[in-house]
Amino acid sequence: MKIDLNCDLGEGFGAWSMGDDAAMMRIATSVNVACGFHAGDPDIMHKTVAMAKTHGVAIGAHPGFRDLHGFGRRPVPGITAAEIENLVAYQIGALQAVASLAGHKVTHVKAHGALSNVACEDDMTARAIAAAIKAVDPKLIFVVLANSKLVDAGEVAGLAMAHEVFADRAYEDDGNLVSRRKPGAVLHDPAVIAERVLRMAQDGAVVSVTGKVIKMRTDTVCIHGDTTGAVEIARGVRTALEDNGITVAPFARQ
Repeated sequence: MKIDLNCDLGEGFGAWSMGDDAAMMRIATSVNVACGFHAGDPDIMHKTVAMAKTHGVAIGAHPGFRDLHGFGRRPVPGITAAEIENLVAYQIGALQAVASLAGHKVTHVKAHGALSNVACEDDMTARAIAAAIKAVDPKLIFVVLANSKLVDAGEVAGLAMAHEVFADRAYEDDGNLVSRRKPGAVLHDPAVIAERVLRMAQDGAVVSVTGKVIKMRTDTVCIHGDTTGAVEIARGVRTALEDNGITVAPFARQ
């Protein structure tokens, strides 16, 4: 069995930084780089991509709504499909250019924050994201929340997909992530998270907040770089997987 560990990195802006990207880069096997809309800027993007190349880590674009103040976690009511396609294509293109400058290559795309959350339940948003990816480069891998509308959109667009589960987020009974506005939405205990991810990988399922077992294909596990204790969590997850005979490797190279 092989599984990828992905992490959202490059989420600082200017002189302000978020998380320990250098440490996470030594644990994750793929990273999703902020492209300037919810976080990131050209210099941070280049630094992140260069680190990823040095450590042999796959890179992907992490497009979100244009919302630096809200870190891309606020939905944008009334946005059209064409506008979504444009903002996603714009951000992918920005990272592709910076990656070329650093001698690396973008292999995947994962929507960020509110853009992803809306797309998980809204066909129009999901299909607009998939359409933008296909138009920019149909060989890019679409990272999708398992069992969501993103999967349907990826299938319609004919994109290769990596089905994602979240190490440090709680799940509702319908398979969607618990809103960050609710208590217990984000998990913090490294030992609990490591055991949880191991079960996800072995059983191909997640357990909801009410104890419901939800079958989910698991190609990649996300560990948020901005979560308190992220490095310890990531290290514990990787150790638990490898100690149980699961190879940790980028999905783009499997």
